[in-house]
Amino acid sequence: MKIALIGASGFVGGALLKEAVQRGHSVTAIVRNPEKVAAASGVTAVKGDVNDVKQLAALLAGQDVVISAFNGGWGDPDIYNKHLAGSRAIAAAAKQAGVRLIVVGGAGSLLAPDGSQIVDSPDFPAAYKDGARAARDALAELRNDSDLEWSFVSPAAHIAPGERTGKFRLGGDEPVLDAKGESHVSVEDLAYAILDEAEKPKHTGKRFTLGY
Repeated sequence: MKIALIGASGFVGGALLKEAVQRGHSVTAIVRNPEKVAAASGVTAVKGDVNDVKQLAALLAGQDVVISAFNGGWGDPDIYNKHLAGSRAIAAAAKQAGVRLIVVGGAGSLLAPDGSQIVDSPDFPAAYKDGARAARDALAELRNDSDLEWSFVSPAAHIAPGERTGKFRLGGDEPVLDAKGESHVSVEDLAYAILDEAEKPKHTGKRFTLGY
């Protein structure tokens, strides 16, 4: 496949790039700093501004799917506005280009047992709250957009470097918990699940999550 990958030099984006290359796909890595993308067969790194819809749409044209691992910038006091604006621009560009969009969001919008969203819990880490709220609101906007073919991935609550096992469970709007009640997955398996969705869409117009 021809895959456009936004944020390919980040933590999740880097794992997605590695997984896509391993599967033999052709990847256009759209990043702020192309020199941060490791050279690899089938990878073309290009400089892109997610807020420039016209430029981004031109980069996305002709791709089979765009995977967005965009992040507004952890630690930025204005992350809410930056993440939501960037998410909106990416959706608009994908729509203009007529390309299917897979968005890597956050776990904060997943539902707690009482039906509330995890991000609204007083126990949710303050450092991640604004970014999680922005991802939650971006998902709500996607759900109201009937003109775009999209999927939204909420990773497990805890993502860390680990093994690429290909053995995990998928879920919908509630976290996937292990026997200890914990929500976790390796970044390698997160990338595995997202590339599976890119290759064989099963959650078009939906959010999905995963965990062990």
